[in-house]
Amino acid sequence: MQATSFTYDSETRTGSVLLDDGTPVDFDAPAFDAGGLRLLRPGQRVRIETEGEGASLRITLVTLQTL
Repeated sequence: MQATSFTYDSETRTGSVLLDDGTPVDFDAPAFDAGGLRLLRPGQRVRIETEGEGASLRITLVTLQTL
């Protein structure tokens, strides 16, 4: 799934993305670390992997979207 980086805190390695429908979804440090990224800037296009749905949707991986 693709999304757009919305917020990122480099100290805690947590943040949020916006899904294409505008829904914000938070991610935690393990999801960020799983993607192997060092930094994330707001507005960057990212690829995410998730589990669950609706209110229990959880991001398990955040990485940069490459074409």
